[in-house]
Amino acid sequence: MLRKTLIALCLSTLALSAVAVTPKSLPDRMVDSLASSMKVVYLDGRPDSEAVRRADVDSLREKIAHFYYDQFRAFSDPASPYFLFMSKDAQLAMGIGGCVRMRGYYDWGGAIPAAGFAPMLIPMTPDPAKMRHFDTTPSGSTLFFRVLGRMKTLGDYQLYIEANFNGYQGRDFHLKKAYAQINDVTVGYANSTFSDPAALPPTVDAQGPANKVSPTAVLVRYMPVIRQKWVLAASVETPSAPSFAPDGTSVGKVDNWLPDFAAFVQYQWDRSAHLRLSGVIRTLSYRDLLTQTNVNRAGWGVQLSSTGHILPALTYYATLNYGRGIAGLGGDLAIGNYDLVPDPDTPGRLYAPRSYGWCFGLQYNILHNLFVSASASQTRYLPSHTVAPSEYRYGIASDINIFYNLTPRIQVGAEFDWGLRADADGHHRAARRIGAMCQFSF
Repeated sequence: MLRKTLIALCLSTLALSAVAVTPKSLPDRMVDSLASSMKVVYLDGRPDSEAVRRADVDSLREKIAHFYYDQFRAFSDPASPYFLFMSKDAQLAMGIGGCVRMRGYYDWGGAIPAAGFAPMLIPMTPDPAKMRHFDTTPSGSTLFFRVLGRMKTLGDYQLYIEANFNGYQGRDFHLKKAYAQINDVTVGYANSTFSDPAALPPTVDAQGPANKVSPTAVLVRYMPVIRQKWVLAASVETPSAPSFAPDGTSVGKVDNWLPDFAAFVQYQWDRSAHLRLSGVIRTLSYRDLLTQTNVNRAGWGVQLSSTGHILPALTYYATLNYGRGIAGLGGDLAIGNYDLVPDPDTPGRLYAPRSYGWCFGLQYNILHNLFVSASASQTRYLPSHTVAPSEYRYGIASDINIFYNLTPRIQVGAEFDWGLRADADGHHRAARRIGAMCQFSF
């Protein structure tokens, strides 16, 4: 069953890539309207020539378009700054922007105890006092700072810092990204090379697909573009601690001592259409307290991802991932402790279990600023040993939504979510949610 699912999704992704068309899509037209909805303010006086000024503004708009076609840009990321400050010689541009985002949601039939719609959190024996729940959250509201420049010695460069409101009650201000990019090299706190945010379907709910890979790490990445069609990337990344449950008597934690290594190869036939194969290698360490030794397990993962336009109005999104010890990198399993789990045959020993996930979504643009989309995704836990009957086996998340940009800077959306959690003993429960979102970008 697993093999058939993997083969079917791979063939579907390749087929969609093959039939993708070249005319400008409606989502790309929306990007054009966003890139043109900006105001340029000169820091040290406007150029004397009107022709030079227009050329500088056109060049800046092209750079802003690249902002929207960033390899690691997700649908929920904020729009480019409305006001950009530029030097008279057009060698430096700076913008401060962000978005105010409000979400509201309503659960019934057994509420999920979180703002994110995660199948892992579906209550298998719901509390009668918590069957319905209504809430709102400002989480996802963002502030960011971007500098674009060019130097004779270094070439093109950019600096980026982003922070958003999340964490406790969705109101703590946390750093999300902070990196410098000089030509093909990125240094700083950024999306992992193993992730592909552009291939994730749009959702109102912040949790996203059940199999979403979404780690952020301090890294050094080299990412050259070859003949405009091929993109290669390799990075060394600061690891996160492996997720497992130390009991203090048989197993304990060990400090990280090796970085993660990630890479991808990508073929792109348009700025917003690509097919990518990525991989990651992790070192998962723990302390065997019974033998007083440190043990290292190898974690690895592969992901096939793609997005493109079947028709100018129809866009697809697809991801397929598989590996050992990659649960902590995102998705449903990241909520638990599944990077390393106990080996029931050997006390004090842990192993890295397998898992796989898939997601497929379609987006249909009625207008360039109005679209509907639907997606379905699954994550499945594949332990090598027998587990407790109440252990998580798989989770399914699906949604259907509509988004409308009243102006290039004001967006509203509504969504229906349906999810399912199944345990090892076959017991399963479903959850439902209606959500809405309003976002103002500046």
